[in-house]
Amino acid sequence: MTDIFFELGIIIVMAGVVAYFARLLKQPLIPAYIVAGILLGPLFSVITDKAIIDSLSEIGITFLLFSAGLELDMKKIKDVGKGAVIGAITHMTILFLIGFGVFTLLGYGSTVSVYLGLMLIFSSTLVVIKLLSDKKELDTLHGRIIIGILLIQDLVAIVALSILNMSGGSSAFSTLALLFAEGLAVLLIGFLVAKVTFQNVFKFAAKNDQLLFVLTISILFAFSLIYAKIGFSVAIGAFVAGLLMAQLPYKYEMISQVKGLKEFFAVIFFVSIGLALEPVPFESIRLPLGILLFLILAGIPLVIMTALGLAGYRKRTAFFTGITLAQVSEFSLIMMKTGLSQGHIPQEIFSLAILLSLITLTITAYFVKYDEKIYALLGRRLDYIDSLSAGNKNDDYSYSPEEHKPKVILVGYDRTGYGILQRLKKLGKKVLVVDINPDIIKKLVEQKVPCLYGDIGDVEIIERLGFEDVDVVISTIPNFPETMLLIDEVRKKNPGANVIVTAYDGDDALKLYEAGADYVIVPHFLGGEHLGVILKELTGSVTKMLRIKVAHLKALEERKKRHPHQA
Repeated sequence: MTDIFFELGIIIVMAGVVAYFARLLKQPLIPAYIVAGILLGPLFSVITDKAIIDSLSEIGITFLLFSAGLELDMKKIKDVGKGAVIGAITHMTILFLIGFGVFTLLGYGSTVSVYLGLMLIFSSTLVVIKLLSDKKELDTLHGRIIIGILLIQDLVAIVALSILNMSGGSSAFSTLALLFAEGLAVLLIGFLVAKVTFQNVFKFAAKNDQLLFVLTISILFAFSLIYAKIGFSVAIGAFVAGLLMAQLPYKYEMISQVKGLKEFFAVIFFVSIGLALEPVPFESIRLPLGILLFLILAGIPLVIMTALGLAGYRKRTAFFTGITLAQVSEFSLIMMKTGLSQGHIPQEIFSLAILLSLITLTITAYFVKYDEKIYALLGRRLDYIDSLSAGNKNDDYSYSPEEHKPKVILVGYDRTGYGILQRLKKLGKKVLVVDINPDIIKKLVEQKVPCLYGDIGDVEIIERLGFEDVDVVISTIPNFPETMLLIDEVRKKNPGANVIVTAYDGDDALKLYEAGADYVIVPHFLGGEHLGVILKELTGSVTKMLRIKVAHLKALEERKKRHPHQA
């Protein structure tokens, strides 16, 4: 018992230290946990008996897949449209065939080539969602497409993992087919049971947090044991349990209840990946490492961009989607570990997968951080994507009658923007709404509200808007770089226009004022209705606008002096 406690303690302490420094450097945490495992195992041999840790890491896989099933929302796949779904399936098929074909030609066996091909088609849901969330891009069009693609990838990964687990022995095809049929039967029976009993059972359990937690975990283990009994891995059973409970209205409470356990065991799983790394001669993996890095960092973005172009999306949307998905997935690591334990792949291929995950997950963080700058460098070379999407655009929504000459441009309709638009309508202003959420634009088109789908950080959209004849430009998007670009463009093209923008905090607000903004909305200072009052006041009065600006600047400076960390 002391040994178990010691090993767990060392793992958690080392993972915490490495993760802390990783976050200081703004790196994703998964590579940090793997590095912690490498330090404890291959490098310093602190932990040599990996049997217990491997058992605990399997629980980590179980919780990861349970959470994946619980958080799976099929509506999100529907939301991104048929084009994105076709694009996802197309790019996964092409990448698998490329990977399988290349490594078969290089002399690797068909089984190893299958694993390497599969490694190319899955991206990291955990890392990508975190990076998009940090940049507030989950609701952008490319963010929504990425989420849809990740959901499809997760479903394919579960099927692939099931098949790989079933093919662990030398079973005949008929035996595997029977096993798959049994798994499907349990799933269907589970859906029926869940529909009949889960609603009432969990309605009662939801009144007590502890009972809800215990019942959620019990369902998880029940399905894990059933699937293990019929020949699947416990992780597949956990995914099915999550999928069944995702239909309940209490799913978010369940996610919250198991989050701590999931995070704890996930850390152990990723550390165990690092522990399992064994030194291999670099010469033996140099060629496949170089090929896979090229296919992941260049091939994946190119194939995804082309597939989305054919599906009707423009180059900017396709580009941001492609580079965000260029990394090795946690599902790939799970598959590789499964393949190693079943003797499907040699140790050097598993070590290769670990190195690839460390390199690609780290590079992804920089891809996402500097996506705008990378697009500015490469955007003109991607015109072929717009050629592919010509006549079939899925992200070219707009409504603007020829006689409509807007005097106000409103960037960002959701939340604050709605109140502003209502006030502007009452004032009789001609408004053009610009938003990056296609659902919002579709609704505005249906309501015959002049609107344009677009990202205000896109130079093409800026050029399309012009700004020469408008009186007021309002942005409710608190994205600092994009807002600075907007102010600069408006000031160049129409110095007399009033520019009202939004900032996350007082520090950003002061910088935006310095850049030339007439007024800066700081959300906890000002709501949509208040801005509507200001709009009424500024109509035809430069003096009033200046007075409001001076008063707000004074309030910001005072707030910064009193609460420097909250300004």
